Amino acid sequence: MRVKPKLAVTMGDPAGIGAEVVVKAFAGLGSGLQADPFVIGSPGCLELAMQQTGIRLNFVPVAGFDQLAAVTDGIAVLDPSGFDADRLQLGEVSADCGHAAVSFFETGVRLCQAGDVQGVVTCPINKEAVHAAGYIGDIGHQEILARMTGAALTATMLMTTNLKVAHLSTHKSLAEAVAYVRQPVIVDKLRLTVESLQRWGISQPRVAVAALNPHGGEGGMLGREEIDEIAPAVQVCRQEGMDVTGPLPADSVFYRAIAGEFDAVLALYHDQGHIAIKVHDFEQSVTGTMGIPFIRTSVDHGTAFDIAGRNKADANGLVNAMVTAVDMLNGTLT
Repeated sequence: MRVKPKLAVTMGDPAGIGAEVVVKAFAGLGSGLQADPFVIGSPGCLELAMQQTGIRLNFVPVAGFDQLAAVTDGIAVLDPSGFDADRLQLGEVSADCGHAAVSFFETGVRLCQAGDVQGVVTCPINKEAVHAAGYIGDIGHQEILARMTGAALTATMLMTTNLKVAHLSTHKSLAEAVAYVRQPVIVDKLRLTVESLQRWGISQPRVAVAALNPHGGEGGMLGREEIDEIAPAVQVCRQEGMDVTGPLPADSVFYRAIAGEFDAVLALYHDQGHIAIKVHDFEQSVTGTMGIPFIRTSVDHGTAFDIAGRNKADANGLVNAMVTAVDMLNGTLT
């Protein structure tokens, strides 16, 4: 019998909707997931979420990873932070919550690095809370991953129904992102995108590169990045045998990908790609990280402090992130 991969699901910021979506996702999945998932988070927060949602699940606290195997009737919960849920203020930025959220995630990463866990699926963290906890350089999950893995190059890929979007940059100001549009960077990200898609199950990925400027720069009249940086990068990748097309105007390239012309699009900055994904099908969208030696997926939504504790959170994102992680592990992503 094939052993199911083990997935760590990190709860994210305790003050947000992470615990609620964990409860709802596990209740909705039942035994249908082709993996063996467990939670890294706060048992107290999960108990509070069950009270708020009216959902009862058997979460079993464990003191260490070596105790997971003993949990045969229920969902194991590993809490490396010792977070005090009795002091929780839902919907508020807190250094304690930021520290707990990073602790949950770092534990999942270490377990993946040790080979004990095959993938980590993350609920959202709050950047202000993480900063307040003293993690000055860690803006989000991707920066923590880069720090812990030492990966020379990482990138985010957002995935939803009929659309996958990789990003040249994410957590940069718009001015910094424009300055980042350079041929060597684009070539590296295209190589990473193609290699990642191949590893996840798409043997011959077709990748389009979005233009930076309106109408693709109009022959240089609206900007020269397409001529000086993007097109030469695409040519290099094509010479290496990659099926890469572009630059294509950003106001049409995502439509063409949704219609099936491309397997993925390389967006050149955060909002260019995120808006396309979220307008097309936000509820189903998930994030995957490229360039790390294990699988990591995530929900695409934030901590949603405004609805925390109100039983309004939608768990579809977490369910899809878990299912997508299994597909990526099995090399069956489509």
